[in-house]
Amino acid sequence: MNKLPVLKPNEVVKVFEKDGWVIKRRTGSHITMGKPGYRTVLSIPCHKGKDVKRGTLRDLIRDAKLTIDTFITLLKGKRTS
Repeated sequence: MNKLPVLKPNEVVKVFEKDGWVIKRRTGSHITMGKPGYRTVLSIPCHKGKDVKRGTLRDLIRDAKLTIDTFITLLKGKRTS
């Protein structure tokens, strides 16, 4: 298993967008994303000048029904099947 990188909120959003998630709204310091066919909503913290913590990122990946390896593959720009 790969180690999770430290990412900025906009980088996390871009990776989830590659997996079909779309931004539903941005309220306060969080970006809310949804995906057609999923009841789950991802709430990505977007605090000024701060990275997304690894534990929070791990929870978001789990909620999106992805594996860490799949997330890292999407991060690197490779397509998944």
